[in-house]
Amino acid sequence: MIGEILSDRYEVQQLLGKKAGRRTLVARDLNTQELVVIKLLSFGSDFEWDSLKLFEREAETLKSLSHPSIPQYLDYFEVNSPTIKGFALVQTYIRAKTLEQYCESGRTFTEAEIKQIAKALLEILIYLHGLYPPVIHRDLKPSNILLGERSGNSVGQVYLIDFGSVQTVLATEGGTRTVVGSYGYMPQEQFGGRTVPASDLYSLGATLIYLVTGTHPADLPQKDFRIQFEQVADVSPRLTRWLKSMTEPSLERRFNSAPGAIAALEKPQTTLSALVMSKPDGSKIQLTKNEDSLKIIVPPSGFHPSIVLTGVFAIAWNSFILVWTIGALSAPFPVNIPFALFSLPFWGAGFLMVYKFIFSLFGRICLRLNPKEIALTWELFAWKFYRPRASARQSVTKLVYIPKHFTKDSEGARIAVPAQLDIWVGVKKYQLGGVIQSEAELEWLAHELSDWLGLPITNPMGS
Repeated sequence: MIGEILSDRYEVQQLLGKKAGRRTLVARDLNTQELVVIKLLSFGSDFEWDSLKLFEREAETLKSLSHPSIPQYLDYFEVNSPTIKGFALVQTYIRAKTLEQYCESGRTFTEAEIKQIAKALLEILIYLHGLYPPVIHRDLKPSNILLGERSGNSVGQVYLIDFGSVQTVLATEGGTRTVVGSYGYMPQEQFGGRTVPASDLYSLGATLIYLVTGTHPADLPQKDFRIQFEQVADVSPRLTRWLKSMTEPSLERRFNSAPGAIAALEKPQTTLSALVMSKPDGSKIQLTKNEDSLKIIVPPSGFHPSIVLTGVFAIAWNSFILVWTIGALSAPFPVNIPFALFSLPFWGAGFLMVYKFIFSLFGRICLRLNPKEIALTWELFAWKFYRPRASARQSVTKLVYIPKHFTKDSEGARIAVPAQLDIWVGVKKYQLGGVIQSEAELEWLAHELSDWLGLPITNPMGS
């Protein structure tokens, strides 16, 4: 087709790409002498009506878009030449190479450049997802991202192209869904024909993983549907956690919006360090962490005047129950049995008081997280009690911190509600608020956990 003139206006200069029923060409607009890109959809033996539907949707979508990093719609016409019959979409030509071409030529990207590319693409997604209805690209991958030449400290201008798989949210309502996308860059929900804005975030995360590893995500090992890239990616733990949050298989644990993802990416390291590393003065809580594990140990509260009363009351209570039980057992058999059994709940309450007294002096509470599980244990000497039982680390869905606040009872009296820190794992929650009384310590631990888990801190109070 080189040299052929389409629609009496566009002279074909170069074939950019070709696949079943589709061609992408570079042509010269004879009216303006500018280069343009023409996407052709041709009728043939392998033609499918779904392809025409997507092609027309791409044209309509591009016509409605206006962003400097997205090709501009120029023209749409029917092609009826001796060599090809079909439809053509004309858009502006961007003189740049794709990320895939750069990687295949041996170019590598620094962490700073990876972040620049991520931010640029997230800003494009903020624009697309912020439209009404939201526009979901559905095929974000290295070959659909153009990168201009380096300029100073800038990695180059980033462009998002090829809206051939685009979906608007309203387009899926009341109709059938077409599964499109590229294997390795598609999240699980997209395989089921259900696509949401967060699906583009997964594809972006997988694209960035390709940049930091040089390997297509489909060729990297997977475990529980998660891309296992950490061992071959030479990036900081912070960026690693961010990429893991971008490519979470579960929608509940993935960043749910481009603004949320860009906020987490841009969170200043100095501010975060101040929040995370500044342990409150006088705190005896021990926190140790690395890339694979985090451990929080709450030591015994130790002796303080309030437990003296608890100890005295426990001694008095158990002494009374002992006298009662001895008296009950001294009665004739079998009359003594019901009286002895009656004392059992009181013994239980007495032993609980003794346990609390001893635990405050010698016990400790330990929260452990590693790639496999999360566990909260209460430990006294050689005994260890799980409250609740250990759960799978991958099931952690939410980190909730509620500062100390005040409410009113039924009579209107003002009541102080202590600070709370809960880690939600499915329907279970691991509570640290009842264990740690200090609001400063809970706030510090909330930021430490948020940083390590890669989860935002949720505050239902809204402050």
